[in-house]
Amino acid sequence: MIAESPNSSTAHARGDAAGASMVFVMRVVLALTAILTLFVAPGDLGNRHGERTLLSSLIFGGYLLHSLTLWLAARRHRNPFWHGKAVYWIDLGWFALMVYCTGGGNSFFFPFFFFVILTASFQWGFDEGARITLGATFALALATWLTDSSINHGHLLLRTAFVLALGYMIAYWGGMGVAQRRRLRLLRDVSRLSNPRFGVNQTIATMLRQTRDFYHASNCLLLMRDSGDELWQLHSAGAPGGRASLARLPQAAAAPLLVFAPQALVQYAAALHPRWPGSLEARSRAPGEARWRPLAPQQLEQLIDLLDASSFVSAPLPLRKGEGRIYVVSDRLRFSRADAVFLQQLAAQVFPVIENIVLLDRLASDAAFRERQKIARDLHDTTIQPYIGLRHGISAVRQRLQSDHPVAAELDKLLDMTTQVIGDMRQFTRSVRQGVAQTEAELLVALRRQAQQVQQFYDIQITIQAEDGLSISDRLAAEVFQIVNEGMHNIRKHTRARTGSVSLSNADGQLRIRIQNETPEGPPAPFLPGSLAERTAALGGTIAVEHGADGVTAVSIAIPV
Repeated sequence: MIAESPNSSTAHARGDAAGASMVFVMRVVLALTAILTLFVAPGDLGNRHGERTLLSSLIFGGYLLHSLTLWLAARRHRNPFWHGKAVYWIDLGWFALMVYCTGGGNSFFFPFFFFVILTASFQWGFDEGARITLGATFALALATWLTDSSINHGHLLLRTAFVLALGYMIAYWGGMGVAQRRRLRLLRDVSRLSNPRFGVNQTIATMLRQTRDFYHASNCLLLMRDSGDELWQLHSAGAPGGRASLARLPQAAAAPLLVFAPQALVQYAAALHPRWPGSLEARSRAPGEARWRPLAPQQLEQLIDLLDASSFVSAPLPLRKGEGRIYVVSDRLRFSRADAVFLQQLAAQVFPVIENIVLLDRLASDAAFRERQKIARDLHDTTIQPYIGLRHGISAVRQRLQSDHPVAAELDKLLDMTTQVIGDMRQFTRSVRQGVAQTEAELLVALRRQAQQVQQFYDIQITIQAEDGLSISDRLAAEVFQIVNEGMHNIRKHTRARTGSVSLSNADGQLRIRIQNETPEGPPAPFLPGSLAERTAALGGTIAVEHGADGVTAVSIAIPV
């Protein structure tokens, strides 16, 4: 069973607002019931002495005040789980005090421990539920021993064993419920990954990152190839915060990752300690079999060294036209056979979707190719030819003028501008006709060329900056080029700025574009650039305009990738 992370558990708990509110109400009900019982029948609770009765009143009253405070605070903040795990341990302490002051092992209030065990288990999972169960067992034993040193050991053993056994069952089923909800949430998320403008590789990288985070793993690897390919594609999603990588491997380099039967499901976990070699687990299961069979450790030595893993699970990919295998690797956790089975289910859910993306992408590429041919012809006939005619006309006028004529220099500059624009448009037409893929480097080259033209023609210096390793798919790159180009022309048309900058970066799963310029005319009136807003909205992104205290206006755009 995979340990539950606080972040993922909190995210789920906040989604279960109705259940959380019920927990707060039930805590108040338990506190009211306890204090009413104390005053209705104090003799039945072992409170025959005034000192013990006063202590019980203080403890029960304090717990009621504690419960009411949490309930009111949750209603005011409208966040039922703002308090975290600490509150359950505080509840455990209150219940231990109740048991202590009402007879120890004979107390009627020891079932209150099950409230905190149940709520912790179904919110935080098995690990936290098991810790609370052990804490409750110890608290019951300690409270009983402090109440009366001459205790009935058989009675105490029975009660503590009851709390331990039932608490473990609650923690187990609560952890199963949390794990199932997390699995369903992951299956839902990976089923929504299809986005044509990001391409197949970006979809696979996102799926690997989500799978790695779900398993709290150190790495997630995907090895695959189509039926007609000689090279294997190795996708890797390493440590959280790092970038997914893609490499192409020949058969010899991919062989260590293919030591298993093509359709075998595999689970490996290193020995807990060198002195306990029997705790090592290495098993595989063939398709159609219910039984797991042991694997020889020698068969895995090279793979373990390659992965640098203390545990891993691996499943085959259900590809219609190809083959492959996915690995989830950890250097600290121990994966179980259930983890391997779920990985196989995840692959069965995701890869039919990915193959559909490939098919749609090919159809879209074919349609785009035909459209590019038409656009290229239209560009040549309707745009480039008139520019050529304009250049001939300007050249004819220039030839009639003397070299020292006042407008001769301006006409020479205009001739150079039209010549350069015609050259750029011809290059663009060839790129459109041939379908040249726009990589990150080509995008930056194009943007810097545009910025150079703006500086040359309008004396506005705009710098282009991009973080190292910025990755933008070809389809998104075309949209980014249009957005940045529009932003540079807005600086020229709507401001008197002489300098500006454009920065591109990836952060929090979004491509961030920041276009800023100086404002010598003073802070502008509130505005939103319409064309940029429309392009950003079409990509599912957001746009905001910021005015800095240093006299800089910036347009910030975030596009989900």
